Amino acid sequence: MPLLARRSLMLQTALAAASMSVDKLLAQAPDTGRPAKLLEDLVAANKILVDQGVLDGYGHVSVRSPAAPDRFWMSRSLAPELVTVADLLEHDLDGNARDTPKEAKLFLERFIHAGIYRARADVNAVVHNHAPSLIPFGATGVPLRPLYHMSAFLGSGVPVFDIRTAAGATDMLVKTPELGAALAKTLGSHLVVLMRGHGAAVVGPSIPHAVFRSVYTEVNARLQAQAMALGRKVTYLDAEEARLAAAAMEGTLSRPWELWKRKVAGK
Repeated sequence: MPLLARRSLMLQTALAAASMSVDKLLAQAPDTGRPAKLLEDLVAANKILVDQGVLDGYGHVSVRSPAAPDRFWMSRSLAPELVTVADLLEHDLDGNARDTPKEAKLFLERFIHAGIYRARADVNAVVHNHAPSLIPFGATGVPLRPLYHMSAFLGSGVPVFDIRTAAGATDMLVKTPELGAALAKTLGSHLVVLMRGHGAAVVGPSIPHAVFRSVYTEVNARLQAQAMALGRKVTYLDAEEARLAAAAMEGTLSRPWELWKRKVAGK
């Protein structure tokens, strides 16, 4: 083959290879509308909370969109342990989801999340759960109080939302914007709100915060019930102890978060 023809063929081959490489890179490039790392953490949060006994076949976790504060990401209606990144949908604060596949169903109680995000600019993650240990504290009038340093964040108090007060007799589900707003009002500036005969909503400035608080709210409820059964006098953290302990624990959240993520990796 003449030298000129050989050089021309080599150039065409190189250009074709470069074109294929660009096409491959473009195909692999992340969708800039989907915050990949954040959504991976949201999937992990679902699985962690199942692994830690806070969620089961029910319950859900959400995270506020960093690109649009008036939107949040949450799975389609699905058991938490089965959630993948592909199941996550972006919702607005009216509870509407964008680009919803025709076969996908939305969580009836997405309005819990929408109502809280609308009311609380400081909240970037929300967990709704039905942990059995929490139910008695929402139904008996016995306040849930911080028993040890891991649950010191409960020191600001844990209000109880009674849906009957907001809407009379219902199916106990927060499935309208109005009920979501009523729940958020009861939550107020607190970090946890119990829901009579139903469960709880837990909030945080990040996914690891909301997960940590969900886990240790459930643990505290079990310990408090045990302590109350042992004797009439239970010594709880006082306001200053709770404040100091909560501040100390803030700096350690990455430790359990990374451990929990590793435990559920691949599930």
